[in-house]
Amino acid sequence: MTVVERREVALVDLLDRLLAGGVVITGDITLRIADVDLVRIDLNALISSVNEQVPSPWEDLL
Repeated sequence: MTVVERREVALVDLLDRLLAGGVVITGDITLRIADVDLVRIDLNALISSVNEQVPSPWEDLL
């Protein structure tokens, strides 16, 4: 095993890395009965940290 394969990352460090760069989560949910689409939900989420370089998009609403 190489050093990279044995490296363990704490959950806090992983979350810090993800929030620093940002994460986009997308998904689709469809409720279907007898081949008839009843409900369709499209999910889109952007999770990112907010700082002085990347301001909040809702700053003027507060």
